[in-house]
Amino acid sequence: MDRKLDGMFFRVKRDDKWGNVCISDMTNEEREECLKNKDPQFLKRVIDNLCETLKGIGDQFDLARE
Repeated sequence: MDRKLDGMFFRVKRDDKWGNVCISDMTNEEREECLKNKDPQFLKRVIDNLCETLKGIGDQFDLARE
């Protein structure tokens, strides 16, 4: 299921069709292909966005890992 939680969309080919997929909805292989040639600053922005998204979900639903 594509949840579209992080808002970082990339072009991915699935079943011979190109589409926009959030990085958190990608398979490991899709993520690896998408990020393989990105510079460190780009990767830092991706990490920052994922951290902010995760924190926001935790805050919204009052979740904590014990």
